[in-house]
Amino acid sequence: MNEVAEALLARVRKAQAELAAAVSAGDAYAVAVAEDELDDAVRLARRHGLDVEAAGTGEG
Repeated sequence: MNEVAEALLARVRKAQAELAAAVSAGDAYAVAVAEDELDDAVRLARRHGLDVEAAGTGEG
């Protein structure tokens, strides 16, 4: 896997962690921001031909 692919998947994992933290904290604004970041990260990863579900990110 190249550096770009690894960076994109790392972005997806970070966004997932931030979303989980926001949900756990009960912060509706942070949840909305984190959901947007996760959507963007997944969209970019898929645009680059990455299967985020197969990569073990849990998003799919």
